[in-house]
Amino acid sequence: MKIGFIGGGVMAEAIMKGILDASLVNSEDLVVSDLNTDRLIYLHKSLNISGVKSNIEVVNKSDIVVLAIKPQNIDQVMKELKGNLITRKSFLSIVAGVSIENLQNGLGVDSIIRVMPNTPAQIKKGMNVWTSSSNVSENVISFSKKILSVLGEELYVHDESLIDMSTALSGSGPAYMFLFMDSLINAGIDIGMSKDMSIKLVKQTLLGSIELAITSEFEPTKLKQMVTSPGGTTEAALKKFEEGEFSKLVAEAVLAAFERAKFLGGKQ
Repeated sequence: MKIGFIGGGVMAEAIMKGILDASLVNSEDLVVSDLNTDRLIYLHKSLNISGVKSNIEVVNKSDIVVLAIKPQNIDQVMKELKGNLITRKSFLSIVAGVSIENLQNGLGVDSIIRVMPNTPAQIKKGMNVWTSSSNVSENVISFSKKILSVLGEELYVHDESLIDMSTALSGSGPAYMFLFMDSLINAGIDIGMSKDMSIKLVKQTLLGSIELAITSEFEPTKLKQMVTSPGGTTEAALKKFEEGEFSKLVAEAVLAAFERAKFLGGKQ
């Protein structure tokens, strides 16, 4: 199986590295195009992947083409590719918000897989939610599952609307976590702790809390209650979160991301 990448950014690199680390294909079976020549040079030096400037050349050399570009560039790329003998190719898109129907119409191709990954795929701890058009071959479905599995967890869904929802929750989710981490670190500094100590405490606390949530038989609501003693320090902190309507703010943020994902896909 030969795999081409249109776009050589961070997520594309994570997928390439995962594929090579799992020995799903060899480096000579991968090819990438990118407008940034320095990026192509970097990918060749670090992963021994051939880089080209032509998107059409990538498609011609590939069985599966990974679309790893910004949503605002997808129309231009589809216009460039359509009609260039690409109808028998399969496309795997990680472009946020762009539906299978739009990709089929824009590319003139039936076989489409749509994926919402997230950046922890860089360390093989990603969450990849995906779906496909009805006419993707079993061979391509099976191979795509292998690719996504080496990047972390994968979840196939039959309802494509869940992809945009996943974009808002897990796709953008790492940024929410980093924002919370940054806020906690700064709060530690504000009460008199050194920056290094605050960073260490916050990182380990979040890591331990996440691993506890994953391994525990209890849901997060119960785990929160187990930490909270009446009249204690945790209760005092949680009351402040509640006064600031923290849960409502999180819900509004996720909804904003969801609406944006739909907008990018032309659903509004």
